[in-house]
Amino acid sequence: QVQLVESGGGLVQAGGSLRLSCVPSGRTFSTYQMGWFRQAPGKERESVATINRTGGNTQYADSVKGRFTISRDNAKNTMYLQMTSLKPEDTAVYYCAATTRSFPTMAPSLYDYWGQGTQVTVSS
Repeated sequence: QVQLVESGGGLVQAGGSLRLSCVPSGRTFSTYQMGWFRQAPGKERESVATINRTGGNTQYADSVKGRFTISRDNAKNTMYLQMTSLKPEDTAVYYCAATTRSFPTMAPSLYDYWGQGTQVTVSS
């Protein structure tokens, strides 16, 4: 069982930046494929970015490419999402998730563990 805790959300003006962090419990962080997802009010949860176990392979949703960067530091047991050039449509609750599958995936249903989420609000 893995517990995930996100932090770093908040209120920011359009064009601003935020960095989210995800810290899992346990010592097996490096064995999980990880991802960031978000859910806006009235919308389905969607994938933002994924990263493989070593951090050498990343994927991004088209809506965030060039603006967001996913990374992980296995020595620090932490995953990050650096968000720049934020837009009002980025407003959502952001979740980190972990999967035991052999490869990262953009499908939320294939993730085994989820954090409680952190709110990101971008004002226009």
